[in-house]
Amino acid sequence: MANTGKTVATLLIGAAIGAAVGYILATDKDTRQENMERIKDRLSNLKNKFNKSHVDLEEEIYNA
Repeated sequence: MANTGKTVATLLIGAAIGAAVGYILATDKDTRQENMERIKDRLSNLKNKFNKSHVDLEEEIYNA
């Protein structure tokens, strides 16, 4: 049963990535560059949030 959930989640993630790549490749060059910059910015923001939450969690564990 757990394997089915993982399979479905993997399928949905793959479909989302495929749709995003297809959308980016279907646009013209200027729009594609703008979209790539926005994606890079969003991924950078997510990375920063993850690193910050990781540091906060680490501090909580050591200070407990």
